[in-house]
Amino acid sequence: MTGTPLRVGLVGYGLAGSVFHAPLIAATEGLALDTVVTSNPERQRQARAGFPDVRVAAAPDELFARAGELDLIVIASPNRTHVPLATAALEAGLPVVVDKPVAGTAAEARGLAALAEERGLLLSVFQNRRWDNDFLTLRKLIADGELGDVYRFESRFERWRPQLKGGWRESGDPAEIGGLLYDLGSHVVDQALVLFGPVSSVYAETDTRREGARTDDDTFIALTHASGVRSHLYVSATTAQLGPRFRVLGSEAGYVKHGLDPQEAALRDGLRPGTAGGADWGTEPEDLWGRVGSGESPVTGGGRPAPTLPGDYPAYYAAVARALLSGGPNPVTALEAAAALDVLEAARRSANEKVTVTL
Repeated sequence: MTGTPLRVGLVGYGLAGSVFHAPLIAATEGLALDTVVTSNPERQRQARAGFPDVRVAAAPDELFARAGELDLIVIASPNRTHVPLATAALEAGLPVVVDKPVAGTAAEARGLAALAEERGLLLSVFQNRRWDNDFLTLRKLIADGELGDVYRFESRFERWRPQLKGGWRESGDPAEIGGLLYDLGSHVVDQALVLFGPVSSVYAETDTRREGARTDDDTFIALTHASGVRSHLYVSATTAQLGPRFRVLGSEAGYVKHGLDPQEAALRDGLRPGTAGGADWGTEPEDLWGRVGSGESPVTGGGRPAPTLPGDYPAYYAAVARALLSGGPNPVTALEAAAALDVLEAARRSANEKVTVTL
């Protein structure tokens, strides 16, 4: 890409803004991080230290007041602010990227999609884990026919965090859209839909395990896809022994993969793609590769090592830049996010009412 880069305003500089969005935006050809919005003085200092040329604003209104100086707004603020801020940005005539979940309900997500279409603006949702190394590898294995017809997809996003950290993500206030169902659940449901398509029924169990917890911290979701595939999805902060990230069973072979994609850890450590420290971005050592095949070995599970493709979070913002500069496709649409929210809402109802919900 050539020419003047698109000027990006980033709203929010907590975990999502500082660890994921700002470094990825700065590393993307065709994009320039222009302004960071945060009212927190320490986060303002961190933004200036990490990106010396960035401007800092204390409130989103300051950003929208000079909408003509910007080309894209990225919303990485708390979940409850996603819909009002995305609405304000679109009404100001600006394309928008919103962190997941884009909204608290599928209806709100579809409302934003309709507003973006009416204004002729890009509205994209940051579902970065479509570019995890294990997910990219699994998509290739399926596309290449290595597993045959997939029958069951098991996906675990588990952590051992027995002590509460506090903050809005652990709030019991429904307006905050906290809890693991909408946090990590947004990732595992989105991945299942990308792989196996629409869902016909949903069953879920949500629990609040930790002392003092006010929202779900140990959740299981079972999906029956219209294709016949069954997805069993686990998200938890209370898992003392972690299971495999993926276990995928097909008519010809299975795939088992342990461990998390290394990109989040690299970003937390201050590494950035495209720099000397990020030269091998998204790669992992051979001893972490998954295995594909069949067998009953209690040690290896059978099969052979399956080389893990490099993870590629930078691909998301590169696609956003192409969409804005040359009309490329939106990497994650709000309607795709709405379909995932249909499933999450059904999961919440299933858990609350102890029923299986048909979609």
